[in-house]
Amino acid sequence: MFRSARASVGGMWYHALNRGNRREVVFHKPGDYDAFVEAMVDARKRLPVDLLGYCLMPNHFHLVFRPHQDGDLGRWMQWLLTAHARRYHRHYGTTGHVWQGRFKAFPIADDGHLVTVLRYVERNAVRAELVPKAEDWSWSSLPGWLRGDPLLWRGEIPVRDEKWLERVNEPLSAADLQRLRHSVSRGRPFGGEPWTRETATRPGLESRLRPRGRPRKEKS
Repeated sequence: MFRSARASVGGMWYHALNRGNRREVVFHKPGDYDAFVEAMVDARKRLPVDLLGYCLMPNHFHLVFRPHQDGDLGRWMQWLLTAHARRYHRHYGTTGHVWQGRFKAFPIADDGHLVTVLRYVERNAVRAELVPKAEDWSWSSLPGWLRGDPLLWRGEIPVRDEKWLERVNEPLSAADLQRLRHSVSRGRPFGGEPWTRETATRPGLESRLRPRGRPRKEKS
């Protein structure tokens, strides 16, 4: 996870995700998925956040949410993942790590980039060929949004429009997928270039904008 997660900026949208340890399955049956959703409900009661979207997959999850105060992202995620891991161990009689290290997260601009991330998250089960339509996957915010689930935030930003269901079921462009995957791998803010560079200076993410590898030596 990028260095800023503990000192995350409040009032900013984030895409957070994590995988099962060694990429193993974490959600084995419907009750496991349901328990994680209940943990999200409890986490919001303890520390309010604006949960815009999510998708739980067999061995990983995606969340799109906005913490209210600086540092809330790390506190909220820590409580959620710890609560779920404890439940998992009680239920299955196991020990050790449930999740693959610390979660990843990166800020999202509250414009078309937020729409792109939400589409990516809500169509995750379609991309994995688990269901033919995004709304058929029960453990996603899409069916919850369709039925008016109070867990989901509905506020001042018109992210989902009247054609949202159709848009989610349409594949993302290759360029959008490439940019998203780059953001995930580097923890890089996802937005336009000026916004990205400005945002990267706030939580101390400057290194995430630099190319990987050693700096080139200047020729004499």
